[in-house]
Amino acid sequence: MLELDLRRVPSLGPDVLICGTGIAALSAALVAAENASVMLVTKSSSQESNTFYAQGGIAAAVAPDDSPEAHLRDTLAVGCGLCDEAAVRKLVTEGPALVQKLIEWGTPFDRSKNDELHLTLEGGHGHRRILHANGDATGRAIEKSLHQRVHDHPNITLLENHFVIDLLHKDGVCYGLVALEIKSGRFLKIEAKATILATGGLGQIYRESTNPDVTTGDGMAMAFRAGATMEDMEFVQFHPTTLYVAGARRFLISEAVRGEGAHLLNTKGERFMARYDEREELAPRDVVSRAIVDEMQRTGATNVFLSLAHLDPKMVLERFPNIRQALKQYHLDLTKDRIPVRPACHYTMGGIRTDLEARTDVGRLLAAGEVAACGIHGANRLASNSLLDGLVMGTEAGKQALKLAQEPQPTFPDKKVTPILPREEIPIDVDDVRASLKSLDSRAAGIVRDGETMTNALQMLDFWQNYVYSEEFATVKGLELQNMLACAQLVIRSALKREESRGAHQRSDFPQTDDTRWKRHLDFNRRDFE
Repeated sequence: MLELDLRRVPSLGPDVLICGTGIAALSAALVAAENASVMLVTKSSSQESNTFYAQGGIAAAVAPDDSPEAHLRDTLAVGCGLCDEAAVRKLVTEGPALVQKLIEWGTPFDRSKNDELHLTLEGGHGHRRILHANGDATGRAIEKSLHQRVHDHPNITLLENHFVIDLLHKDGVCYGLVALEIKSGRFLKIEAKATILATGGLGQIYRESTNPDVTTGDGMAMAFRAGATMEDMEFVQFHPTTLYVAGARRFLISEAVRGEGAHLLNTKGERFMARYDEREELAPRDVVSRAIVDEMQRTGATNVFLSLAHLDPKMVLERFPNIRQALKQYHLDLTKDRIPVRPACHYTMGGIRTDLEARTDVGRLLAAGEVAACGIHGANRLASNSLLDGLVMGTEAGKQALKLAQEPQPTFPDKKVTPILPREEIPIDVDDVRASLKSLDSRAAGIVRDGETMTNALQMLDFWQNYVYSEEFATVKGLELQNMLACAQLVIRSALKREESRGAHQRSDFPQTDDTRWKRHLDFNRRDFE
């Protein structure tokens, strides 16, 4: 890691500092800005986030025949015994009012002919409770409405194209961060009364992922280095249906496609989900992903297919315009053709451990959204609960940051950060190590895992650590590699320790769920490795 003399680094000092620009970050910013100065920092453009790419929708009990209690039951069931009921109750009770606020702020959720909200069904839900916008571009619509308010707010400053290198921390307290201005290569110190991490997940540590390129686990790695506790890192969700075409990006085919009645077919054209679960295509994501993998192995295929040919073409085109357009590039017709799909990494249930007020165990450091683990998702996330999580916990993080903003400005006591020992220069091909890491993690910590493969993978990761961690990278790719390596180690260490199968964590050598020993969270912090 880099060594910096902070006396030579320009400084900024907002009351509240937020890393990220997805739904959690934007929600937090709008709350904190009511009575504090807020700065949002992102390493890319402000719209490059998982929120922007979210297709399916946002789950909330807003229908007359639905209720927060029903939403609670569905979430707990899919979470496989590891959800914190208090956290889920907060999500499902506070969520509807916040969704209504999104509507008031101009989010154009789709409506039926009688102007009622059009709600759809997704796997694991017992009611049609998924709000969606512009057919299958919900995240983009939500982010646009939030961004507009953020850009118009006089108390909010947006700092794009700045890579956050590390948190400024001392004796268990966070004072802000150090960032690299990507274009100029200059460093910037930003001190704040409260810092919020809303940086998303770690999907890019896998070879095949639905996540954008920026999702390299930066927030999780920074928090871990600062001494924060990481929880349930073994639970990584794979989306069952991503486009599998040679040369194509792993484009997500929304859960809502199956919610509207799409069938999964094997290479013989047969529906197969009934062999694996009575809920068939509407089973939870972990069940469908494993079923697809088993079916591919059974038939010797590299993918399965989604078919909507039996559905009303007009409904399909109106409901999924963006998916239709994406498939058109590869000469696939969503209304007629079988769409080749297979699972890909999608979402991280684990992350930085927080309480229900978004507080980490590092003073003045908060976290919300996918980067955090507050107990909402348990061992497996219920479809379309992620945007709601970002909205509810981002709002909570903003409230807590606003309280900290009323206190005096703390001053970081150190003059230098991240000292390293001199070492012999070793040439590192960053692209090669990144590609090797992604392949290794995909083999060892994919949908089905085993102890021997994970042990061998961890030994390789630890070997890479010896020279990757000590490198003074001044490029984004190199800095991301260090964060990806830290996250991959945490995922595999956690998965190796949990000797059972539960939710998104499946082990071929421990295929049963063991409530006696393992119905509990797994926590790691930096002290466990010292």
